[in-house]
Amino acid sequence: MSGLDTPKGVREGEELDVASLEAWLTQNTDIKTPIEVQQFPSGHSNLTYFIKDASEKEHVLRRPPFGANVKSGHDMSREFNVLTKLADFPKTPEAIAYCDDDAVIGASFYLMERVSGVILRGPSPRGVELPEDTMHKVCRAFVDTFVEIHNVDIEATGIIDMGKPDGYVERQVSGWTRRYGKAKTDDLPGMETAATWLADNLPPQSAATLIHNDFKYDNMVLDPDDLGRVKAVLDWEMATVGDPLMDFGSTLGYWVEASDPEFLQAVSGPTALPGNLTRQELVEAYAEASGRSIDHILFYYVYGLFKLGVIGQQIYYRYKHGFTQDERFAGLIFLVQAVSERAVQAIETNKI
Repeated sequence: MSGLDTPKGVREGEELDVASLEAWLTQNTDIKTPIEVQQFPSGHSNLTYFIKDASEKEHVLRRPPFGANVKSGHDMSREFNVLTKLADFPKTPEAIAYCDDDAVIGASFYLMERVSGVILRGPSPRGVELPEDTMHKVCRAFVDTFVEIHNVDIEATGIIDMGKPDGYVERQVSGWTRRYGKAKTDDLPGMETAATWLADNLPPQSAATLIHNDFKYDNMVLDPDDLGRVKAVLDWEMATVGDPLMDFGSTLGYWVEASDPEFLQAVSGPTALPGNLTRQELVEAYAEASGRSIDHILFYYVYGLFKLGVIGQQIYYRYKHGFTQDERFAGLIFLVQAVSERAVQAIETNKI
């Protein structure tokens, strides 16, 4: 099947010091040098590189974006630690090695196994046939995998030590509000309205679970021979222990429907294609599979939209200040505006 997630040439300005990396790999891993380095072109946060060694084994290297503050969501040691603790969870790539020496490639990084498969990127993924019945199977697998993540034994895995579940909801609202203030470049009243509403409408906290914090279609690797089977879940950089409904809200923020504004559809995953559940159906399916209450789902949806807006704003801030030349980021301010307006609409209509 075409549509496999494939690497391309390394973007200008994001090259690795291959000689230095090879020296480190020789001393610290079983990876055979020389290596071939390419880059996965998608993704908007940490940079992801394809590493093929001399024995043809394939690996993935992850490092923070250039110009990023590692303490604000790009902690490579933390992401590596999550993967290590989830070694027995069948849908995580194997963690291989971590390096905290910035002298090697200019930042900390880690390596993991490369799980090959199909990743659904964009509203109409290229090279993948997604008839309605297939899309529905993928959607149901998405819900089932989400519930599996939230059912991981946080005590047995040691994941419990990586989070502070008490007060999680309030901390997230105040934290993302602060991040928005630091990255703000334009006057967008909808973002301010959403932040205020969230602070004034905090719901009771649910029992703590493992949460992924960025669970969406393009963070799943699907089996090319059966798109309804999830081989792996990627991008655990924001994983922690907290309220699973906040995690679900983050996902709802990405879940665009066919009736939503065209601009939002253009920058979303394939959630608007026939066969997908609507947001309300997704909520009901998750509630049924997980047994969790959805009484305050409006709050979680608005939170998801606001968080998405802040993430877009942070990336746009890096672009506007010259920390990245990736032209994909030039229009992100319009995404921030669109999601903030959608959040205000949800608040005013009391509908997701």
